[in-house]
Amino acid sequence: MALIKFGGGIVGMAGKIGGTVYARNRYGQYARSWANPVNPRSDRQTAIRGIIGALGDLWGQTLTDDQRAGWENYASNVEMKNRLGETIQLSGFNHFCRSNAVRIHAGLETVLDAPAIQALAEHDTAFAIEATAGSSSIEVTFDATKDWVGEAGAAMLVHLSSLVNGNIQFYGGSYRYAGKVLGDASTPPTSPATITYPGPTPQAGQRIFAKARVVRADGRVSEFFRTSGLVS
Repeated sequence: MALIKFGGGIVGMAGKIGGTVYARNRYGQYARSWANPVNPRSDRQTAIRGIIGALGDLWGQTLTDDQRAGWENYASNVEMKNRLGETIQLSGFNHFCRSNAVRIHAGLETVLDAPAIQALAEHDTAFAIEATAGSSSIEVTFDATKDWVGEAGAAMLVHLSSLVNGNIQFYGGSYRYAGKVLGDASTPPTSPATITYPGPTPQAGQRIFAKARVVRADGRVSEFFRTSGLVS
């Protein structure tokens, strides 16, 4: 279903109507033909659906009334953005799933109590990647002074794109989870960290797009922040 914003006509649209997908990037609104995914039930998609189903059971059968109320209170105080860039507020259940689905997928412990701090985790404006031809090792630069770096149970989760032509400046395709940089109270990680590219070995002149988000030990999750790197 598409989201449509009306003004003097239609001023914004995001989603699918008929055979056309509407979206927005840094250059403005665009439309493209919709294509049915080749494999809508891939192993990764099936795993994520299983995680969401398990979290639904956890919410309904394990969490106490006070814990659910805590997530509802967190949701009422934390603003999010929809695909049109408008401010919205999710439900407590949405935030519980948003916080924990990524944690479980990355091998981190589930957080049952809502965060006491009523805010999302911070972006990392220092986020950058560097790739070298013939190597699957990707160097990930981050701000080592951020609080999550010295926090057990926190991490920065990194997702990488397919390899594309180096001239491409915008990527609208899918990303694959590639790895994490774990926070550590006793021995904090140093920047840059190294993760493995989850695909063919990068070659000179190709470009890799990356997006990441910070997850804190208390369950707060940042929105995605992005960068790209040309394979040298």
